[in-house]
Amino acid sequence: MILKEIDVIFLKRINKMRTRFFMNGLFIALLCLGMTGIDEPKEILLWPNGAPGSEGKTGKEKVREFEGDLVISNIHQPSITPYLPSKEKATGAAVVIAPGGGHRELWITHEGYNEAKFFRDRGIAAFVLKYRLAKDSNSTYTIDETELGDMKRAIRLVRSRAKEWNINPERIGVMGFSAGGEVAGLSAMRFDEGNPDASDPIDRVHSRPNFQALVYPGGASRFEVAKNAPPILLVGGFNDRADIAEGIAQVYLKYKKAGIPAELHIYSNAGHGFGMRERNKDASAGWPSRFVEWLNDLGFLKK
Repeated sequence: MILKEIDVIFLKRINKMRTRFFMNGLFIALLCLGMTGIDEPKEILLWPNGAPGSEGKTGKEKVREFEGDLVISNIHQPSITPYLPSKEKATGAAVVIAPGGGHRELWITHEGYNEAKFFRDRGIAAFVLKYRLAKDSNSTYTIDETELGDMKRAIRLVRSRAKEWNINPERIGVMGFSAGGEVAGLSAMRFDEGNPDASDPIDRVHSRPNFQALVYPGGASRFEVAKNAPPILLVGGFNDRADIAEGIAQVYLKYKKAGIPAELHIYSNAGHGFGMRERNKDASAGWPSRFVEWLNDLGFLKK
């Protein structure tokens, strides 16, 4: 009887310890989850009352994961996600980042969020653009109107809130990858001064990017040098398909001929879609640092 009573007491103590460990673990997990939620920036809709051309489209975004990458499609509410440096680090420069995905989806982690965090930590405000997709299933959107319109709206929005975000309104540029590179490149060709009579104050702001960084951009054959075009950085891989690997070299020559500052990096071991990933170990992994150096050379990072 005495042994049985001892066993019961022992088991009760064990159960109490298990319960205590479980509750402590649960508390820590919830605390970490809460901290993550606080640290992660929130999306800002480009048009809070609904984007023009998306009327009646209420389908939810589709999100899938592939090898650690978030891949997003079915976008009807375009947005930017801000990654803002501290006031102490802020240089006044900002970049709107357009991920790629063939105009069908957005590979938003290695061609968006990863770069945004890297640039933020170096004093450059970064805004990851979630734009509508012209080649998504049953899409009614277009590259030249909808996607470019989303990019131009993002530039205007950032510029309209420049003071609030410690940004110099004339140090706002664009960056794009693959299909997003096409969108970014077009924004550096088809900018405008804004509409001074617009009822929406954001539409009164000009949409010219102050610089452009195009990483293995699609549509390079379409690129021409606009009057008052911003300086350009071109990045790609030797093993990419010819229209990109050779196309960006042709774009460089066009800017060189026009006298617009241009820089070109073609990595001999790289192909398409390298973006920014931890597993990238070859020379192409250094391109984000080359971008920061390029901005510094042009004077965009001087406080």
